[in-house]
Amino acid sequence: MKAVYFETHGESEVLRYGEVPEPQAGPGEVVVRVRACALNYLDIWVRRGWPGLKLSLPHWCGADVAGEVAATGPGVEGWPVGTRVVVDPGISLTEDEFTRRGEDSLSPGYHILGEHRRGGAAEFVAVPARNLHRLPEGVGYAEAAAPLLVGLTAWRMLIHRAALRPAETVLVVGAGGGVNTMAIQIARLAGARVFVVAGSADKAEAARGLGAEEVFDRTQGDWVRELLARTEKRGVDVVVDNVGRATLASSLKAVARGGRIVIVGNTSGPLTEIDLRFLFAKQVSLIGSTMGSHQDFRVVTALLWSGKLRPVIDRTFPLREGVAAYRHLEEGRHFGKILLRPD
Repeated sequence: MKAVYFETHGESEVLRYGEVPEPQAGPGEVVVRVRACALNYLDIWVRRGWPGLKLSLPHWCGADVAGEVAATGPGVEGWPVGTRVVVDPGISLTEDEFTRRGEDSLSPGYHILGEHRRGGAAEFVAVPARNLHRLPEGVGYAEAAAPLLVGLTAWRMLIHRAALRPAETVLVVGAGGGVNTMAIQIARLAGARVFVVAGSADKAEAARGLGAEEVFDRTQGDWVRELLARTEKRGVDVVVDNVGRATLASSLKAVARGGRIVIVGNTSGPLTEIDLRFLFAKQVSLIGSTMGSHQDFRVVTALLWSGKLRPVIDRTFPLREGVAAYRHLEEGRHFGKILLRPD
């Protein structure tokens, strides 16, 4: 089959498009014919690699998959060939104290499709049957694949980790990424007022279209000063900061006393300095989050299928142009998700 893969860690020049071994369905597994696969910044981190990451090479990423059942392995029932499906990208390999209390993504045995095992940037992917969910008729493959991982991540980050409450204020730092486009919608759905920091006038306008009350264009001035003026120097209850090194100091200034900063990524780099005086003087909670539980996935997909949350798609590339798609992702000019569509 065809895939967008790499045989060594590195920058985008290590990516290739070509033939790789087609997956086989093992016990309890299903092979899915991929009809759409969304890209995530996670794919870039995996391709670059980090100490301790051990992959079977060649490797291909892709956590967000929508498609059709193509084959089933031993012990699998109830998934006829041709069934339209989406895949829960969080794969639980063990039962432990975390999974027993519904905190699946805290478990050391929690793996992510496309990170720890080969993913959906290919024509076929093998996944555990228990990770399949039926895709309703009338929902397109691209619209289904686009919001899966980012919707799951944003839901846990805001609803569970930040414990967002109605009438609170939320600042989303960065408008274009997939998690942030879902965070704007989920915060609004929770009854919060949403402010956004955007990197261009076009992204600012798109963020308003998702429900942002006010958007600060970081290219036009000091967004922290503008935010504090807008909130009468109070700041906001919750800051979503997935940029990291370039913005965390500003987020500490923008958050209100007793507020929370939630982080699920670090697109500008993993290492940063923190002025601890802001942290303890304002009694700020710095909260990490990643992915979500299998029940969270059910909740998020139900909201998507009902239209209460909607996918935001920037562009769709044919699989054969997957290298260009990843470069488009790294350029950072997109708003919403970038998808691959097998030829």
